[in-house]
Amino acid sequence: MSSLGQNLAAPFIQRPVMTTVLFVALIIFGVFAWRALPVAMLPDVSFPTVTVTASLPGASAELMASAVASPMEQAFSGITGLLSVNSVNSTGTSRITLQFDLNRDINAATQDTQAAVTQAARFFPSTMTQQPTVRQQNPTDSPIVFIGLSAPNMPLYQLDAFAEQQLAVKLQSIPGVSEVRVFGGQTYAVRLLLNPYALQARNLSLSSLMTSINSSNANLPQGTLQSPSRAYTLNVDGQLTNAKAFNNLIVAYNNGAPIEFNQVGQAQDGVQQDTRATWINNDRGIILAIVRQPDSNTVAIAKAIRDALPKLNASLPGGAHMRIIYDKSTYVQDAVDEVEFTLILASLLVAAVIWLFLGEWRQTLVAVISIPISILGTFAVMHLLGYSLNILTLLALTLAVGFVVDDAVVMLENIARHREMGKSPMQAALIGSREIGFTILSMTLSLAAVFLPLILMGGLLGRLFLEFGATIGIVILMSGVVALTLTPMMLARLRATKPRTVGGIALAHRPNLMSRLLSVITQGYVRSLRMALRFRWLVLLLALGSLGGAVFFFNHLEKAFIPNSDTGMV
Repeated sequence: MSSLGQNLAAPFIQRPVMTTVLFVALIIFGVFAWRALPVAMLPDVSFPTVTVTASLPGASAELMASAVASPMEQAFSGITGLLSVNSVNSTGTSRITLQFDLNRDINAATQDTQAAVTQAARFFPSTMTQQPTVRQQNPTDSPIVFIGLSAPNMPLYQLDAFAEQQLAVKLQSIPGVSEVRVFGGQTYAVRLLLNPYALQARNLSLSSLMTSINSSNANLPQGTLQSPSRAYTLNVDGQLTNAKAFNNLIVAYNNGAPIEFNQVGQAQDGVQQDTRATWINNDRGIILAIVRQPDSNTVAIAKAIRDALPKLNASLPGGAHMRIIYDKSTYVQDAVDEVEFTLILASLLVAAVIWLFLGEWRQTLVAVISIPISILGTFAVMHLLGYSLNILTLLALTLAVGFVVDDAVVMLENIARHREMGKSPMQAALIGSREIGFTILSMTLSLAAVFLPLILMGGLLGRLFLEFGATIGIVILMSGVVALTLTPMMLARLRATKPRTVGGIALAHRPNLMSRLLSVITQGYVRSLRMALRFRWLVLLLALGSLGGAVFFFNHLEKAFIPNSDTGMV
């Protein structure tokens, strides 16, 4: 049998340069992947969702439900993978939300929804000239930054136009920004106030008045000019742009006499939404909501927005001012920093415990070095899989710190045993790794297999914990690779140390203080074991009581999908 078949670690022990180059490359890839990984609070998990919005100004909620929403709902029933349909109808607006199966492709679902809307369009009211809009919702649709814009010396409708036409475009050009939404905007509009008694006196119905206004306000070709070789279309701007034009508009004739709109109502300059308003520190203003692109870095985008604010503020007219009023990245960064601190603290505690038991800093370093290398290698694989640095993946790395050093410690202990027997570092590494190599391989694979059900679990919960299970499985596999390659190679080149003895027992890698502490712990354990064997029925009753208590308290604990958190926003 070849040396490779007898000893998995032999090629790496005998070729230190190759082993070093491989792990240096892994470290470099891991560092670059770590810097490129997006930072988020949780993995992007949500059911594929599509929203359909239809508008018919002036229509009642009942009309929107029966004449607009109902035909579309019937058309949606034939779409594959549709889980639920929820519609909300209000005056002039109908909003339908379609939720699909987790395995349904969002782009294909959007196309099927658009086709169903087109199919249902023939049942819409004839006065509905604008087709419904179909929009897919991404898990990242929640804004990450809210910017307040106010200008005491500038009309709100002008500020709204400036925000939508200039500021939104500039903010959307920042890398990673998907969309800029404007809330609280005061878009200019002409409001028509009708006098029902005047309409009745002139025998005018509301529908005929609306038809007349729409036809007079349409921007349609007025004719053509033709020549033997060419044809020209005559376009006349017939749209009415202010309240004065609407007041002078002829809407009907009564016995040949023209009826102007000001005889049956009054047109006023106003805004589209006069029932909503936004205040920023007691000043009327506008909110710009920044939405990030999928798989982008929330923290990096928020920083880029903060860096761009001074330049944007300098370009604002009329004493306008922009300020960040909510930044989700601060809570994301705080949560990630806390977990990263826990990861570092756990690594230091593991290193301290290993040193207490080994008592030799060189061997401790060999075991502990597997932690950062395994984590950096995991970052490289996470980047390839499209994962992010979030609470669950960092928690997986923190939990895996103890597992990571297990394989290296097992390899180290066996090689150290052969060195204490008088073998050279190279001989001890080759023999010790051959004896324990397949044991470490089986340990690594069996431990990683424990988390396989998390990866294969379906549903929303399975999608949420996919990155957690995969990350902890990857880091365990990485630790096994390090223990079978880098650890024995480094131990083969460690200078031999003179073993210490206590009471004739060799303690080459265990300090006297730790051995005395272990002796005290062992004696205490023996006494407690004898006591348990003496009162075995009492121990059995305590065990059964603990089991019953665990079941009781588990059934009475409050249960939730995700714990509530306070991010300072209502």
